[in-house]
Amino acid sequence: MKPWIPRAMRIAPPLDPHPPTSPIRPRQALLINPFYPKDPHASFGKHVLTPTLALTSVAAATPDEWQVSYWDENLLQGPPPSDPMPAVVGITVHLTFAERAYELARWYRRRGAVVVLGGLHVISCPDEAAPHADALAIGDGVSLWGRILRDVDDGTLQPIYRADFRKPYRDDPPPRRDLLPRESFLTTSSLIATRGCHNRCGFCYLSTKGLHMPYLVRDVQQIADEFHRDGQPYAVFTDNNLGSKPEYLRQLCRALRPLEKIWSAAVSIDVTDDPSLVREMALAGCTGVFIGFESLQNDNITDAKKKSPRTEDYARRVALLHDNGIQVNGSFVLGFDHDREDVFENTIRWVEENRLECATFHIMTPYPGTPLFRQMESEGRLLHRDWCKYDTANVVFRPKHMTEEQLAAGYARCYQRLFSHASIWRRRPKDWRAVPAYLAMSYLYKRSNWMWHLLIKYRLTARVWRPLVELTRRRHVKFRRRLQAQPETPARGSTVVSAGV
Repeated sequence: MKPWIPRAMRIAPPLDPHPPTSPIRPRQALLINPFYPKDPHASFGKHVLTPTLALTSVAAATPDEWQVSYWDENLLQGPPPSDPMPAVVGITVHLTFAERAYELARWYRRRGAVVVLGGLHVISCPDEAAPHADALAIGDGVSLWGRILRDVDDGTLQPIYRADFRKPYRDDPPPRRDLLPRESFLTTSSLIATRGCHNRCGFCYLSTKGLHMPYLVRDVQQIADEFHRDGQPYAVFTDNNLGSKPEYLRQLCRALRPLEKIWSAAVSIDVTDDPSLVREMALAGCTGVFIGFESLQNDNITDAKKKSPRTEDYARRVALLHDNGIQVNGSFVLGFDHDREDVFENTIRWVEENRLECATFHIMTPYPGTPLFRQMESEGRLLHRDWCKYDTANVVFRPKHMTEEQLAAGYARCYQRLFSHASIWRRRPKDWRAVPAYLAMSYLYKRSNWMWHLLIKYRLTARVWRPLVELTRRRHVKFRRRLQAQPETPARGSTVVSAGV
Protein backbone atom coordinates (compact mmCIF):
# COMPACT_ATOMS: atom_id res chain seq x y z
CA MET A 1 0.00 0.00 0.00
CA LYS A 2 1.29 3.44 -0.94
CA PRO A 3 1.67 6.12 1.75
CA TRP A 4 -1.09 8.68 2.12
CA ILE A 5 -0.74 11.67 -0.15
CA PRO A 6 -2.92 14.81 -0.16
CA ARG A 7 -5.18 15.30 -3.16
CA ALA A 8 -3.43 18.58 -4.02
CA MET A 9 -0.17 16.65 -4.52
CA ARG A 10 -1.83 14.01 -6.71
CA ILE A 11 -4.30 15.82 -8.95
CA ALA A 12 -3.86 18.95 -11.04
CA PRO A 13 -6.07 21.96 -10.21
CA PRO A 14 -9.27 22.10 -12.30
CA LEU A 15 -9.50 24.50 -15.21
CA ASP A 16 -12.46 26.88 -15.45
CA PRO A 17 -14.92 25.48 -18.05
CA HIS A 18 -16.62 28.86 -18.57
CA PRO A 19 -15.76 31.26 -21.41
CA PRO A 20 -13.15 33.95 -20.65
CA THR A 21 -14.31 37.20 -19.10
CA SER A 22 -11.42 39.32 -20.34
CA PRO A 23 -10.05 40.01 -23.84
CA ILE A 24 -6.62 39.01 -25.08
CA ARG A 25 -3.96 41.42 -23.85
CA PRO A 26 -1.47 42.16 -26.66
CA ARG A 27 2.20 41.59 -25.95
CA GLN A 28 1.47 39.76 -22.73
CA ALA A 29 3.24 36.40 -22.36
CA LEU A 30 2.80 33.71 -19.72
CA LEU A 31 5.26 30.86 -19.04
CA ILE A 32 3.90 27.75 -17.29
CA ASN A 33 5.49 24.85 -15.47
CA PRO A 34 2.64 22.27 -15.46
CA PHE A 35 1.53 20.20 -12.49
CA TYR A 36 2.85 16.67 -12.04
CA PRO A 37 1.79 14.07 -9.42
CA LYS A 38 4.24 13.65 -6.55
CA ASP A 39 5.86 10.36 -5.59
CA PRO A 40 4.36 9.38 -2.21
CA HIS A 41 7.53 7.49 -1.25
CA ALA A 42 9.93 10.41 -1.73
CA SER A 43 10.10 13.78 -0.02
CA PHE A 44 7.69 16.46 -1.20
CA GLY A 45 10.26 19.02 -0.11
CA LYS A 46 12.42 18.45 -3.17
CA HIS A 47 9.75 20.04 -5.36
CA VAL A 48 10.25 23.43 -3.73
CA LEU A 49 13.96 23.21 -3.03
CA THR A 50 14.65 25.67 -5.83
CA PRO A 51 12.77 26.91 -8.92
CA THR A 52 13.30 25.54 -12.40
CA LEU A 53 15.80 27.56 -14.39
CA ALA A 54 14.41 26.65 -17.80
CA LEU A 55 11.48 29.07 -17.81
CA THR A 56 13.12 31.92 -15.89
CA SER A 57 16.00 31.73 -18.39
CA VAL A 58 13.56 31.84 -21.31
CA ALA A 59 11.78 34.79 -19.65
CA ALA A 60 15.08 36.69 -19.65
CA ALA A 61 15.05 36.58 -23.46
CA THR A 62 11.67 38.35 -23.69
CA PRO A 63 11.83 41.48 -25.90
CA ASP A 64 11.51 44.79 -24.06
CA GLU A 65 8.15 45.59 -25.65
CA TRP A 66 6.58 42.44 -24.17
CA GLN A 67 5.51 41.74 -20.58
CA VAL A 68 6.10 38.26 -19.21
CA SER A 69 4.92 36.39 -16.11
CA TYR A 70 5.64 32.96 -14.66
CA TRP A 71 3.37 30.33 -13.12
CA ASP A 72 4.31 27.04 -11.47
CA GLU A 73 1.29 24.83 -10.83
CA ASN A 74 3.29 22.80 -8.34
CA LEU A 75 3.25 25.67 -5.85
CA LEU A 76 -0.42 24.79 -5.18
CA GLN A 77 -1.80 28.26 -5.90
CA GLY A 78 -4.35 26.93 -8.37
CA PRO A 79 -4.46 26.84 -12.18
CA PRO A 80 -2.52 29.38 -14.24
CA PRO A 81 -4.01 32.88 -14.50
CA SER A 82 -6.23 33.98 -17.38
CA ASP A 83 -7.29 37.49 -16.38
CA PRO A 84 -5.96 39.20 -18.36
CA MET A 85 -5.77 36.53 -21.04
CA PRO A 86 -2.18 36.44 -22.32
CA ALA A 87 -1.52 36.74 -26.02
CA VAL A 88 1.15 34.01 -25.90
CA VAL A 89 1.47 31.08 -23.52
CA GLY A 90 4.72 29.11 -23.37
CA ILE A 91 4.51 25.69 -21.72
CA THR A 92 7.43 23.42 -20.91
CA VAL A 93 6.71 19.74 -21.60
CA HIS A 94 8.23 16.75 -19.83
CA LEU A 95 6.95 13.28 -20.58
CA THR A 96 5.62 12.79 -17.03
CA PHE A 97 3.33 15.79 -17.32
CA ALA A 98 2.81 15.84 -21.09
CA GLU A 99 -0.93 15.22 -20.76
CA ARG A 100 -1.33 18.12 -18.35
CA ALA A 101 0.70 20.36 -20.69
CA TYR A 102 -1.56 19.39 -23.60
CA GLU A 103 -4.67 20.02 -21.48
CA LEU A 104 -3.43 23.50 -20.63
CA ALA A 105 -2.56 24.11 -24.27
CA ARG A 106 -6.08 23.18 -25.40
CA TRP A 107 -7.64 25.40 -22.74
CA TYR A 108 -5.66 28.49 -23.70
CA ARG A 109 -5.96 27.95 -27.45
CA ARG A 110 -9.75 27.74 -27.21
CA ARG A 111 -9.66 31.16 -25.59
CA GLY A 112 -7.60 32.72 -28.35
CA ALA A 113 -4.06 32.58 -26.95
CA VAL A 114 -1.12 31.47 -29.07
CA VAL A 115 0.47 28.42 -27.45
CA VAL A 116 4.17 27.55 -27.76
CA LEU A 117 5.38 24.18 -26.49
CA GLY A 118 9.02 23.46 -25.69
CA GLY A 119 11.12 21.22 -23.50
CA LEU A 120 12.70 17.80 -23.67
CA HIS A 121 9.55 15.89 -24.59
CA VAL A 122 9.01 18.19 -27.58
CA ILE A 123 12.55 17.36 -28.74
CA SER A 124 12.02 13.61 -28.39
CA CYS A 125 8.38 13.44 -29.59
CA PRO A 126 7.68 16.46 -31.84
CA ASP A 127 5.00 14.68 -33.89
CA GLU A 128 3.04 13.94 -30.72
CA ALA A 129 3.30 17.52 -29.45
CA ALA A 130 2.61 19.37 -32.72
CA PRO A 131 -1.22 19.03 -32.78
CA HIS A 132 -1.43 20.67 -29.36
CA ALA A 133 0.48 23.86 -30.21
CA ASP A 134 0.56 26.81 -32.55
CA ALA A 135 4.35 26.56 -32.53
CA LEU A 136 7.02 24.18 -31.24
CA ALA A 137 10.34 25.39 -29.85
CA ILE A 138 12.78 22.55 -30.47
CA GLY A 139 16.17 23.09 -28.87
CA ASP A 140 17.53 26.10 -27.01
CA GLY A 141 14.46 28.04 -25.86
CA VAL A 142 16.52 31.06 -24.82
CA SER A 143 17.65 31.49 -28.44
CA LEU A 144 14.15 31.00 -29.85
CA TRP A 145 11.81 32.87 -27.50
CA GLY A 146 12.48 36.43 -28.67
CA ARG A 147 12.22 35.37 -32.31
CA ILE A 148 8.88 33.67 -31.69
CA LEU A 149 7.39 36.74 -29.99
CA ARG A 150 8.59 39.03 -32.77
CA ASP A 151 6.97 36.71 -35.33
CA VAL A 152 3.72 36.86 -33.34
CA ASP A 153 3.90 40.67 -33.58
CA ASP A 154 4.52 40.49 -37.32
CA GLY A 155 1.85 37.86 -37.98
CA THR A 156 4.48 35.44 -39.36
CA LEU A 157 4.45 32.72 -36.68
CA GLN A 158 5.96 29.46 -37.93
CA PRO A 159 4.82 25.99 -36.78
CA ILE A 160 8.34 24.87 -35.81
CA TYR A 161 11.38 26.74 -34.55
CA ARG A 162 14.72 25.03 -34.10
CA ALA A 163 17.95 26.04 -32.39
CA ASP A 164 20.95 24.03 -31.32
CA PHE A 165 22.86 24.44 -28.05
CA ARG A 166 26.12 25.66 -29.58
CA LYS A 167 25.68 29.36 -28.86
CA PRO A 168 28.29 30.56 -26.31
CA TYR A 169 26.66 29.91 -22.96
CA ARG A 170 28.17 33.05 -21.40
CA ASP A 171 26.06 35.16 -23.78
CA ASP A 172 22.76 34.07 -22.18
CA PRO A 173 21.10 36.74 -20.03
CA PRO A 174 20.72 36.01 -16.29
CA PRO A 175 17.42 34.33 -15.32
CA ARG A 176 14.46 36.52 -14.37
CA ARG A 177 14.36 35.70 -10.66
CA ASP A 178 12.23 38.79 -10.06
CA LEU A 179 9.28 36.81 -11.46
CA LEU A 180 9.51 34.20 -8.70
CA PRO A 181 7.57 34.06 -5.41
CA ARG A 182 10.64 34.00 -3.19
CA GLU A 183 8.74 32.79 -0.14
CA SER A 184 7.74 29.57 -1.93
CA PHE A 185 11.23 28.09 -2.26
CA LEU A 186 13.97 27.11 0.12
CA THR A 187 16.20 29.25 -2.10
CA THR A 188 15.66 31.11 -5.34
CA SER A 189 19.38 30.94 -6.11
CA SER A 190 19.24 28.11 -8.60
CA LEU A 191 22.42 28.54 -10.64
CA ILE A 192 23.77 26.88 -13.74
CA ALA A 193 27.41 27.29 -14.71
CA THR A 194 27.79 24.52 -17.29
CA ARG A 195 25.63 22.77 -19.84
CA GLY A 196 25.97 19.14 -20.87
CA CYS A 197 27.95 16.25 -19.37
CA HIS A 198 31.04 14.26 -20.29
CA ASN A 199 28.99 11.05 -19.87
CA ARG A 200 26.31 9.79 -22.24
CA CYS A 201 24.60 7.14 -20.13
CA GLY A 202 22.14 5.06 -22.14
CA PHE A 203 19.27 5.70 -19.72
CA CYS A 204 19.85 9.46 -19.31
CA TYR A 205 17.72 12.09 -21.04
CA LEU A 206 20.95 13.69 -22.35
CA SER A 207 21.27 10.70 -24.69
CA THR A 208 17.88 11.46 -26.27
CA LYS A 209 17.95 11.21 -30.06
CA GLY A 210 17.96 14.70 -31.54
CA LEU A 211 19.42 16.32 -28.41
CA HIS A 212 22.97 17.48 -29.05
CA MET A 213 24.24 19.47 -26.09
CA PRO A 214 27.98 20.20 -26.18
CA TYR A 215 29.64 20.92 -22.86
CA LEU A 216 29.72 24.71 -22.48
CA VAL A 217 30.56 26.93 -19.54
CA ARG A 218 29.79 30.43 -18.35
CA ASP A 219 32.38 32.83 -16.97
CA VAL A 220 32.92 32.07 -13.30
CA GLN A 221 32.53 35.71 -12.29
CA GLN A 222 29.08 35.76 -13.93
CA ILE A 223 28.02 32.99 -11.57
CA ALA A 224 29.52 34.58 -8.48
CA ASP A 225 27.83 37.89 -9.31
CA GLU A 226 24.43 36.21 -9.80
CA PHE A 227 24.74 34.43 -6.47
CA HIS A 228 25.71 37.65 -4.71
CA ARG A 229 22.89 39.70 -6.28
CA ASP A 230 20.16 37.25 -5.32
CA GLY A 231 20.88 37.82 -1.63
CA GLN A 232 20.38 34.19 -0.60
CA PRO A 233 22.72 32.34 1.80
CA TYR A 234 22.39 29.07 -0.13
CA ALA A 235 22.43 28.12 -3.82
CA VAL A 236 21.70 24.96 -5.75
CA PHE A 237 23.64 24.34 -8.95
CA THR A 238 21.30 22.62 -11.41
CA ASP A 239 24.08 21.57 -13.80
CA ASN A 240 23.94 17.98 -14.99
CA ASN A 241 27.52 17.58 -13.81
CA LEU A 242 29.35 20.57 -12.39
CA GLY A 243 32.59 18.60 -12.29
CA SER A 244 32.91 17.54 -15.93
CA LYS A 245 35.85 19.95 -16.33
CA PRO A 246 37.80 19.83 -13.05
CA GLU A 247 39.89 22.93 -13.74
CA TYR A 248 36.80 24.97 -14.51
CA LEU A 249 35.25 23.80 -11.23
CA ARG A 250 38.44 24.84 -9.42
CA GLN A 251 38.23 28.33 -10.92
CA LEU A 252 34.55 28.57 -10.02
CA CYS A 253 35.29 27.59 -6.42
CA ARG A 254 37.90 30.32 -6.13
CA ALA A 255 35.37 32.88 -7.43
CA LEU A 256 32.72 31.72 -4.94
CA ARG A 257 34.99 31.47 -1.91
CA PRO A 258 34.97 35.18 -0.91
CA LEU A 259 31.13 35.18 -0.73
CA GLU A 260 31.14 33.01 2.43
CA LYS A 261 27.90 31.37 1.30
CA ILE A 262 26.99 27.70 0.94
CA TRP A 263 25.91 25.66 -2.08
CA SER A 264 25.29 22.16 -3.38
CA ALA A 265 25.66 20.61 -6.83
CA ALA A 266 25.38 17.45 -8.87
CA VAL A 267 28.78 15.96 -9.69
CA SER A 268 30.04 12.55 -10.75
CA ILE A 269 32.03 10.51 -8.26
CA ASP A 270 35.24 10.97 -10.25
CA VAL A 271 35.42 14.53 -8.89
CA THR A 272 37.24 12.80 -6.02
CA ASP A 273 40.11 11.81 -8.33
CA ASP A 274 41.82 14.95 -7.06
CA PRO A 275 41.51 15.47 -3.28
CA SER A 276 42.75 19.05 -3.66
CA LEU A 277 39.68 19.82 -5.81
CA VAL A 278 37.35 18.42 -3.15
CA ARG A 279 39.11 20.64 -0.63
CA GLU A 280 38.63 23.67 -2.93
CA MET A 281 34.91 22.85 -3.12
CA ALA A 282 34.62 22.74 0.67
CA LEU A 283 36.54 25.97 1.14
CA ALA A 284 34.23 27.63 -1.40
CA GLY A 285 31.13 26.65 0.57
CA CYS A 286 30.05 23.32 -0.90
CA THR A 287 28.02 21.55 1.79
CA GLY A 288 26.50 18.78 -0.29
CA VAL A 289 26.77 16.89 -3.57
CA PHE A 290 24.27 14.84 -5.53
CA ILE A 291 26.11 11.88 -7.06
CA GLY A 292 24.71 9.40 -9.55
CA PHE A 293 26.28 6.20 -8.29
CA GLU A 294 23.55 4.44 -10.34
CA SER A 295 24.55 0.94 -9.23
CA LEU A 296 26.96 -0.96 -7.00
CA GLN A 297 27.61 -3.53 -9.78
CA ASN A 298 30.31 -2.76 -12.31
CA ASP A 299 28.50 -4.72 -15.05
CA ASN A 300 25.55 -2.35 -14.78
CA ILE A 301 27.80 0.69 -15.04
CA THR A 302 29.46 -0.75 -18.16
CA ASP A 303 26.11 -1.57 -19.77
CA ALA A 304 24.96 2.00 -19.14
CA LYS A 305 28.08 3.26 -20.95
CA LYS A 306 29.00 5.42 -18.00
CA LYS A 307 32.61 6.34 -17.40
CA SER A 308 33.00 5.80 -13.68
CA PRO A 309 35.45 4.57 -11.03
CA ARG A 310 35.17 0.97 -9.88
CA THR A 311 32.23 0.53 -7.54
CA GLU A 312 34.44 -1.06 -4.88
CA ASP A 313 36.22 2.32 -4.63
CA TYR A 314 33.01 4.28 -3.99
CA ALA A 315 33.30 3.99 -0.20
CA ARG A 316 36.78 5.53 -0.07
CA ARG A 317 35.64 8.40 -2.26
CA VAL A 318 32.57 9.07 -0.12
CA ALA A 319 34.84 9.18 2.95
CA LEU A 320 36.99 11.81 1.22
CA LEU A 321 33.93 14.01 0.68
CA HIS A 322 32.87 13.52 4.30
CA ASP A 323 36.37 14.40 5.54
CA ASN A 324 35.90 17.73 3.79
CA GLY A 325 32.53 18.38 5.39
CA ILE A 326 30.54 17.64 2.21
CA GLN A 327 27.33 15.66 2.60
CA VAL A 328 26.43 13.07 -0.03
CA ASN A 329 23.04 12.45 -1.62
CA GLY A 330 23.52 9.24 -3.59
CA SER A 331 21.32 8.46 -6.58
CA PHE A 332 20.65 4.80 -7.38
CA VAL A 333 18.80 3.23 -10.30
CA LEU A 334 16.99 -0.03 -9.54
CA GLY A 335 16.13 -2.61 -12.17
CA PHE A 336 19.27 -2.85 -14.29
CA ASP A 337 19.61 -6.09 -16.23
CA HIS A 338 22.20 -7.42 -13.76
CA ASP A 339 20.02 -6.61 -10.73
CA ARG A 340 18.33 -9.36 -8.77
CA GLU A 341 16.03 -9.12 -5.78
CA ASP A 342 18.95 -8.68 -3.38
CA VAL A 343 19.80 -5.32 -4.98
CA PHE A 344 17.46 -3.46 -2.61
CA GLU A 345 18.96 -4.76 0.64
CA ASN A 346 22.52 -4.50 -0.70
CA THR A 347 22.04 -0.91 -1.79
CA ILE A 348 20.42 0.39 1.39
CA ARG A 349 22.97 -1.46 3.56
CA TRP A 350 25.79 0.22 1.63
CA VAL A 351 24.10 3.61 2.04
CA GLU A 352 23.93 3.09 5.81
CA GLU A 353 27.43 1.67 6.18
CA ASN A 354 28.89 4.67 4.38
CA ARG A 355 26.66 7.15 6.20
CA LEU A 356 25.21 8.84 3.16
CA GLU A 357 23.16 11.71 4.52
CA CYS A 358 20.52 11.15 1.86
CA ALA A 359 19.76 8.87 -1.07
CA THR A 360 17.45 9.04 -4.03
CA PHE A 361 16.10 5.91 -5.68
CA HIS A 362 14.81 5.55 -9.21
CA ILE A 363 13.19 2.65 -10.98
CA MET A 364 14.94 2.16 -14.30
CA THR A 365 12.91 4.16 -16.82
CA PRO A 366 13.48 4.10 -20.59
CA TYR A 367 12.86 7.68 -21.70
CA PRO A 368 11.61 8.02 -25.30
CA GLY A 369 14.42 8.67 -27.74
CA THR A 370 17.17 7.16 -25.55
CA PRO A 371 19.24 4.06 -26.40
CA LEU A 372 17.60 2.31 -23.44
CA PHE A 373 14.13 2.96 -24.87
CA ARG A 374 15.14 1.58 -28.27
CA GLN A 375 16.63 -1.50 -26.61
CA MET A 376 13.53 -2.17 -24.51
CA GLU A 377 11.27 -1.59 -27.51
CA SER A 378 13.24 -3.98 -29.73
CA GLU A 379 13.16 -6.64 -27.00
CA GLY A 380 9.40 -6.25 -26.50
CA ARG A 381 9.86 -5.35 -22.82
CA LEU A 382 7.90 -2.08 -22.66
CA LEU A 383 4.65 -2.52 -20.73
CA HIS A 384 2.93 0.60 -22.11
CA ARG A 385 3.45 4.19 -23.28
CA ASP A 386 1.49 5.96 -20.59
CA TRP A 387 4.03 8.79 -20.22
CA CYS A 388 2.72 9.97 -16.85
CA LYS A 389 4.00 6.67 -15.41
CA TYR A 390 7.52 7.25 -16.83
CA ASP A 391 8.51 9.11 -13.66
CA THR A 392 11.09 6.64 -12.22
CA ALA A 393 8.58 5.76 -9.48
CA ASN A 394 6.59 3.25 -11.56
CA VAL A 395 7.65 0.08 -13.36
CA VAL A 396 7.11 0.53 -17.11
CA PHE A 397 9.16 -2.41 -18.45
CA ARG A 398 9.78 -6.10 -17.77
CA PRO A 399 12.91 -6.59 -15.62
CA LYS A 400 15.22 -9.49 -16.45
CA HIS A 401 15.69 -11.14 -13.07
CA MET A 402 12.63 -10.18 -11.06
CA THR A 403 8.96 -9.48 -11.58
CA GLU A 404 7.48 -6.03 -12.03
CA GLU A 405 5.84 -6.43 -8.61
CA GLN A 406 9.14 -7.29 -6.94
CA LEU A 407 10.82 -4.22 -8.46
CA ALA A 408 8.01 -1.90 -7.35
CA ALA A 409 7.95 -3.36 -3.83
CA GLY A 410 11.74 -3.19 -3.50
CA TYR A 411 11.76 0.46 -4.56
CA ALA A 412 9.18 1.28 -1.89
CA ARG A 413 11.17 -0.64 0.76
CA CYS A 414 14.30 1.36 0.01
CA TYR A 415 12.54 4.63 0.82
CA GLN A 416 10.76 3.18 3.85
CA ARG A 417 14.09 2.03 5.27
CA LEU A 418 15.92 5.25 4.40
CA PHE A 419 13.30 7.43 6.07
CA SER A 420 13.07 5.26 9.20
CA HIS A 421 14.24 6.61 12.57
CA ALA A 422 16.82 3.82 12.82
CA SER A 423 18.37 4.50 9.42
CA ILE A 424 18.49 8.25 9.98
CA TRP A 425 20.36 7.67 13.23
CA ARG A 426 22.77 5.09 11.75
CA ARG A 427 23.78 7.55 9.02
CA ARG A 428 24.48 10.49 11.31
CA PRO A 429 27.81 12.29 10.67
CA LYS A 430 30.83 11.22 12.69
CA ASP A 431 31.50 14.87 13.56
CA TRP A 432 29.13 15.56 16.46
CA ARG A 433 29.01 19.25 15.53
CA ALA A 434 27.23 18.36 12.29
CA VAL A 435 24.66 16.03 13.87
CA PRO A 436 22.00 18.59 14.94
CA ALA A 437 21.77 20.16 11.47
CA TYR A 438 21.74 16.71 9.88
CA LEU A 439 18.88 15.53 12.09
CA ALA A 440 16.90 18.70 11.48
CA MET A 441 17.33 18.30 7.73
CA SER A 442 16.46 14.62 7.82
CA TYR A 443 13.25 15.07 9.76
CA LEU A 444 12.07 18.25 8.04
CA TYR A 445 12.99 17.07 4.56
CA LYS A 446 12.31 13.33 4.71
CA ARG A 447 9.74 12.66 7.39
CA SER A 448 7.44 15.67 7.05
CA ASN A 449 5.35 14.91 3.98
CA TRP A 450 2.29 15.24 6.20
CA MET A 451 2.98 18.98 6.44
CA TRP A 452 4.81 19.79 3.21
CA HIS A 453 1.67 20.44 1.20
CA LEU A 454 0.64 23.01 3.84
CA LEU A 455 4.03 24.72 3.77
CA ILE A 456 3.80 24.89 -0.01
CA LYS A 457 0.17 25.99 -0.16
CA TYR A 458 0.60 28.78 2.40
CA ARG A 459 4.03 29.83 1.10
CA LEU A 460 5.86 29.06 4.32
CA THR A 461 8.77 27.11 2.84
CA ALA A 462 11.34 29.90 3.06
CA ARG A 463 10.16 31.02 6.50
CA VAL A 464 10.53 27.54 7.97
CA TRP A 465 13.81 26.62 6.29
CA ARG A 466 15.73 29.90 6.23
CA PRO A 467 16.84 29.85 9.92
CA LEU A 468 18.23 26.32 9.51
CA VAL A 469 20.00 27.32 6.29
CA GLU A 470 21.59 30.34 7.95
CA LEU A 471 22.76 28.26 10.93
CA THR A 472 24.25 25.75 8.50
CA ARG A 473 26.04 28.53 6.64
CA ARG A 474 27.55 29.91 9.84
CA ARG A 475 28.64 26.47 10.99
CA HIS A 476 30.24 25.78 7.63
CA VAL A 477 32.14 29.08 7.64
CA LYS A 478 33.71 27.99 10.95
CA PHE A 479 34.38 24.51 9.56
CA ARG A 480 36.19 25.79 6.47
CA ARG A 481 38.46 27.91 8.64
CA ARG A 482 39.48 24.76 10.51
CA LEU A 483 39.87 22.93 7.20
CA GLN A 484 42.10 25.65 5.80
CA ALA A 485 44.46 25.19 8.73
CA GLN A 486 44.87 21.47 7.99
CA PRO A 487 47.46 20.07 5.55
CA GLU A 488 46.16 18.92 2.18
CA THR A 489 45.55 15.24 1.47
CA PRO A 490 47.93 13.89 -1.20
CA ALA A 491 46.34 12.84 -4.49
CA ARG A 492 45.83 9.17 -5.32
CA GLY A 493 45.36 7.48 -8.67
CA SER A 494 41.97 6.15 -9.71
CA THR A 495 40.72 3.05 -11.46
CA VAL A 496 38.04 3.80 -14.02
CA VAL A 497 35.54 1.42 -15.59
CA SER A 498 35.87 1.74 -19.35
CA ALA A 499 32.45 2.42 -20.74
CA GLY A 500 33.25 2.97 -24.38
CA VAL A 501 32.74 6.74 -24.30
